[in-house]
Amino acid sequence: MIDYLEIKGYKSIKNLELEMKPINILIGSNGVGKSNFVSFFKLINAIFNERLQKYVLEEKADNLLYYGRKTTEYLFGKLIFNSGNGNNNAYCFNLAQTKEGSLYFEAESSGYNVLRENRTSGYYTLHNLLESNIPKNFSYRNNYLREHLKNIQVFHFHDTSSTSFLRRECDINDNLYLKQDGRNLPAFLYLLKVNHPKIFGRIEKTIQSIAPYIDKFILEPNRLNENEIALRWIDKGDSESNFSAYQLSDGTLRFIALATLLLQPNPPSVVIIDEPELGLHPFAINILSGMIQVASSKAQIIVATQSPGLISNFKPEDIIAIDRSIEENQTIFKRLNSEDLKVWLQEFTLGDLWERNIINSGQPFIKR
Repeated sequence: MIDYLEIKGYKSIKNLELEMKPINILIGSNGVGKSNFVSFFKLINAIFNERLQKYVLEEKADNLLYYGRKTTEYLFGKLIFNSGNGNNNAYCFNLAQTKEGSLYFEAESSGYNVLRENRTSGYYTLHNLLESNIPKNFSYRNNYLREHLKNIQVFHFHDTSSTSFLRRECDINDNLYLKQDGRNLPAFLYLLKVNHPKIFGRIEKTIQSIAPYIDKFILEPNRLNENEIALRWIDKGDSESNFSAYQLSDGTLRFIALATLLLQPNPPSVVIIDEPELGLHPFAINILSGMIQVASSKAQIIVATQSPGLISNFKPEDIIAIDRSIEENQTIFKRLNSEDLKVWLQEFTLGDLWERNIINSGQPFIKR
């Protein structure tokens, strides 16, 4: 679990220091910087997979640095992970510009039992690297740090078009973990059906609660090609039916992927989802809220949303309000506080307060 996060000079985030909790629901209007926060973890994934140069080439350094290369010289990041038994591991990096317009590690540090406010004590630091040293350095502390970093996963199930990976068949043996875009959803569900039948049954029943027309899933190897498997289902009104994922609505397909992600027995340590409520009925959003709470006992959950219905199912301390500050010229983050909202919550839900703009960057107006 990430205990503490620090970001400086990244996209719309000039300076962020944030304590993280098991559930972190980010709310904010369009364009305030929610997606920038989520994309920071995509940068972390690229770094861990030694693809920093490719990532910068695709995204452009000007787009990654706060107000571009002329304004911001360095991109700084720090993550402190709770390693249990009162110990922590930390990852800290400073990305500087090259003359060619790319970024490189001016400094990359791995830390053990560090303090939040200190950037040197407890750290081992290397300088002037094109790609991260962490994946290939098997020191004792890096072994722990690798486990933390590889378990930060950003999931996006937005593409439900006719050509999306979510609707296609896949390799039946591609089942080690659920892929970030759900491309191996049938194979992973088949693994759960065989190895974890109780959990699979729970997932199936949860899906049926929002899609009662699904009698059960058909998850079997393709009889013409046993290396392939597709997501198929039987309609409740016709036991002889055999429908494919192409016959599922966009919202139902996304919900199937979300239920599989959040109810699986061994989720990644940090699960990040951007706008999971897309295409979901309000009842399904309530079920989604419950799945997030269940999953938070096994994983740290970070969700960016614009759904009042979703945030109404959580306590204020789970919510981080995001806004753009004109004075500071950056995205600002504020975790809500139950005491500040106590009077308001006697009459309204958190979703009501947000819709009425009573929650403004995490600071409620005074009720008179």
